[in-house]
Order: sequence, then C-alpha cells, then structure tokens
Amino acid sequence: MKISFISLGCDKNLVDSEVMLGLLRDKGYTLINDEKEADVIVVNTCGFIQDAKEESIETIIEMGKYKDTGKCKALIVTGCLAQRYQEELVNGMPEIDAILGVSNYDKVIEAVESVLNNKKYIAFEDNSHHPQDYINRVISSAGYSTYLKIAEGCDNHCTYCIIPKIRGKIKSRTIESLVKETEYLAENGVKELILVAQDTTKYGIDIYGEKKLPDLLRELCKVDGIEWIRLLYCYPEEITDELIEVIRDEEKVLNYLDMPIQHANNDILKRMARKGTKEMIQNAISELRKNIPDICLRTTLITGFPGETREQFEDMKKFVQDIRFDRLGVFAYSPEEGTKAALFEDQIDDEVKESRKDEIMAMQQGISKSINEELVGKVYPVIIEGYIPEDRVYCGRTYRDAPEVDGMIFVSCPYELISGDIINVKVSSSNEYDLIGEITDEYSE
Repeated sequence: MKISFISLGCDKNLVDSEVMLGLLRDKGYTLINDEKEADVIVVNTCGFIQDAKEESIETIIEMGKYKDTGKCKALIVTGCLAQRYQEELVNGMPEIDAILGVSNYDKVIEAVESVLNNKKYIAFEDNSHHPQDYINRVISSAGYSTYLKIAEGCDNHCTYCIIPKIRGKIKSRTIESLVKETEYLAENGVKELILVAQDTTKYGIDIYGEKKLPDLLRELCKVDGIEWIRLLYCYPEEITDELIEVIRDEEKVLNYLDMPIQHANNDILKRMARKGTKEMIQNAISELRKNIPDICLRTTLITGFPGETREQFEDMKKFVQDIRFDRLGVFAYSPEEGTKAALFEDQIDDEVKESRKDEIMAMQQGISKSINEELVGKVYPVIIEGYIPEDRVYCGRTYRDAPEVDGMIFVSCPYELISGDIINVKVSSSNEYDLIGEITDEYSE
C-alpha cells in the first residue's frame, strides 16, 4: 500500500509529519513522493494565518482530484487547519475521508486502516492531550540537519496569535526522551540539531517547575555525532544568565539566537500582550552581545498591528536601525478570527501594512549588507548543502544561517564534497543576502 504525504506550514508541523511517516513506515506501508501513484494521500495542514489557510484548502482540493485522475482511494487531513475548522471540513469538503486533530497524529495508522475499509474516520481530542513520544521519525529534510521539537503548545496568549487555542498550553517533553531522540537522529546521520517550540525558552516549566533549556542543552551536547545545536524561537524576556552562559561555553551550541520581538514600541507591545518591553529587549540584546560578541541575532516583526500610528512605527524603525539585527523578517499583520486583536476597532489598511513592511525590509537590506561586508576575510566552519554544477560551486551555511530563512555561502573548493560535510571557509566577498568564500588549507569533516 503506497502513501504520499504533504506537510505544510512551520518546522514544528514538519516534525509531526515525520513522526506520522515513521509510524506508517514501521507498520509496513510504502512511502512515496508521487501523489498520482499513491493509494492514500495525507495532508498535514497549517491554519496559522490567512495565506496558510488558503494554501491548505487549495492543497486539499488539489489532492482530492487524484481520486479521479490518479490511484488515490482515500484522503486524510490533519494538522492546525483540521483542529481549527473541524466542523467546516467535515461538512464542507466531502472529498476528505479522515480528519485528525493536532493531538491525534498518533492515530494515523487507525485512520489509514479505517478509510481503506471505506469507513470515515474522525479523531479530535482536547488540546491538553499530548501523544506518546515516538522517536523513530522519518527524516524528510536534509539528512544532516533536522528539527527537534522540545515542547508543544504555548502559554503566552499574544492577542494576534491563535496557536494557544489550536495547540493548547505548553507541554514539554522530558529531557530523557529528547536525548533518546537525538541519539536516534545522530545515528541516522544528523549533524545539525535545530531546537524548536512555540517558546523554547520556557521549556520544562510545566513538568519540572522551572525553565530547563540550559540543562537540556548540556545533555544534548553529550550526544556523539551532533556537531551543531541551533536555537530558534527564544523570547527575550525569558533569556537568563544561565542560558547565555550555556550558549557561550558549550562548543556545540551555535552563537546564534532567533529572538522574535514582534515590535519595539511599548504601547503596541502591551496591546499585543507581549510580556516584555523595549527596554527589556534592549537589555537582553546587550547582555547577549557583551557575553557572546560574535552572536548572530535574528528577529521577526509585525507591521500594521491595529492602532499602530506612524510615530509608533517610526519608533520600531529607529530601534531596528540602532540595534542592527544580523537577520530580520517582517510580516504584515493578519487579523485572525478567534484572536483578541482581530476584534480591535482600529484596523489598518492592507496597503499601509505592506508599505511599512517594505520600509523596514529596505532598511534591513542596507544593515545586512554592511554586516556581511564586515565578515570578509574571516574564516568560518560551513555545513555544505549541495553543488551548483553550472557555477561549479558548493552552497552551504555558516553558524550565522538557519536553513530556509537566512542566507547562504557559495564555496569554491578543489575537493569533492558531499552534503553535510563541515569545512572551513574564508569569506572573500558578500552582498546583503549571501557570502562567497574559498576553502582554507584547514579541512574538517
């Protein structure tokens, strides 16, 4: 029996997809990438913002057509869209044969067996439920680099975000379970481990009574085969001195931190129900840079939040100019039903949101270009991601670059390299996005 799987949305969703793929593989099902040849198609959806919802619905419709044009006997839908719009999908999309909520991805085997027996299958549990850990994932991304989801859910309840309603409160995994999964990943060739959760800095607060991210990092660093550990989604107000020390002192933990701040005006931060203030963010950045001078900081911002005045936007813009983040992404605010912010009366026109987004990004391009120019002449370890034959160069990433969201470095090398090799590269030139370099005499694998 052949099963094809489509995973949409964030890296945390991708981990859920890989767990389901592992369950299906271990049950004896054949996993394929060609939907036309699949007997069963599973779509793991995203329902975070409007664009993601539209992509998920369009994908479901498209996959449903393979019941007529391909070999598909059943279509299964899971993930955030399924959790958020259970009734609408059940009643409005008859091409769907089974629907699983976000807490029920471990029911994927039951769902497949049911639909192949021509029985509809629907499973939704309260989002306080967390499926039992299953570590034998199928690594669907680059085999040398993958994500480790350390917790599910979120307790922050930002006014623009629907995630706590979809995925519930924070549910951390145990350190023992995460170490065991990391050992499995390392045995299967993973060198770069990327830690993710809705808020990684609050890891452990629910099961240990205190934040345990530093302890987790120390244990993960002991796993043979793992060479890089990267931290994403660390909230600035939760960054402790102990965490800074671990990043600084543990060789495997990269001097890179993704720290989404969303805004830099205190009035807007308060309306967003963010826990921190501009001053707290500044202090966190100051402490990080004082203790780890070469740390690379990434952040994300939202423009056009309800009620954002031009003056408040300029406040954020000046903050970005002064702080000079190494990496920065901007999203135009999207009002999501079920969130408090969607009910605010002072919504902002889409044109204004997009214009402000473009202003920030144009400024950041200049900042990024300047920062990249400062890297010329320096040597960095680079993890190789592939080869571009027409240009006769390899492409890879330094510690300063997370996969898919940051830049690349293009490497001239007389050696034959394979994806996952880690080599020392001297930066020879740059632009606002990427670097160009040459391999040094020193070579590490």
